[in-house]
Amino acid sequence: MRVFIILASALTVVSVIFKWRYRIVNTLLAISFLRKIAIMITMNMPEIRNKVVPNLFGRPS
Repeated sequence: MRVFIILASALTVVSVIFKWRYRIVNTLLAISFLRKIAIMITMNMPEIRNKVVPNLFGRPS
């Protein structure tokens, strides 16, 4: 019974996070420190950087 309660609780938490994922991300990115960390992490990924940076400066990717 204890395992069932833990699994049900975990499933509930996951479904709530999935339902409100954009609201959660927007809330977290409203904090400037977290936004700077997120940008630093994504700009260190070559696949993302190669697609985003050319679009910012008007060059085709």
